[in-house]
Amino acid sequence: MRKYVLNSIPVNILVLVSGNGTNLQALIDAEKAGRLNPGKIAAVISDHAGVYALERARLAGIPAITEVTDKTLPKPERRQELSDRILRICRERNMGLIIYAGFLSILTGELIEAYAGRMINIHPSLLPKFGGRGMYGERVHQAALAAGEKESGCTVHIVDAGTDTGPILIQRKVPVLAADTPDTLAERIHREEHIAIVDAAMMMIKKGTP
Repeated sequence: MRKYVLNSIPVNILVLVSGNGTNLQALIDAEKAGRLNPGKIAAVISDHAGVYALERARLAGIPAITEVTDKTLPKPERRQELSDRILRICRERNMGLIIYAGFLSILTGELIEAYAGRMINIHPSLLPKFGGRGMYGERVHQAALAAGEKESGCTVHIVDAGTDTGPILIQRKVPVLAADTPDTLAERIHREEHIAIVDAAMMMIKKGTP
């Protein structure tokens, strides 16, 4: 892969999404404010058709791509096939950094190896608590409340071959209140996610890519 030099060649960023895209919007706003330089969001890929995150990308003039998983395949082959499609797009568009911004599919294979150290994910808990396969969205907040946690938050970490197991870059904490529901806790954490994902993107861009 091409070696990027800070403040010389723009770092093309691919953002992966599955839903509404509020973390994507935080990244778009940060780029507009000049906070991601020399990073540039070069494309957004969703594994679900019709989600609002794709519209956010289009409104910002960013190529919006839908790559839906092939559910006719067994799960391992399904993940591999989607991963290979995304890797092909990354190579065609010379991506330097991949950001999972509420992306629900588990990727695998050559993509993980080719972008080792250049893929980051945001998760709505203080990892290693309440991470791993099947732990996403409301399930994470339900688990935190059921466990009687006094604080929760979000984590941005490097993506590796596991699920929510890579080195932690940033964590931001919020209190868990006695009257919290999964929705109220999620809302409080979302606000911190929008800060953490931008800070982590800036951190990755600042240190450059391999």
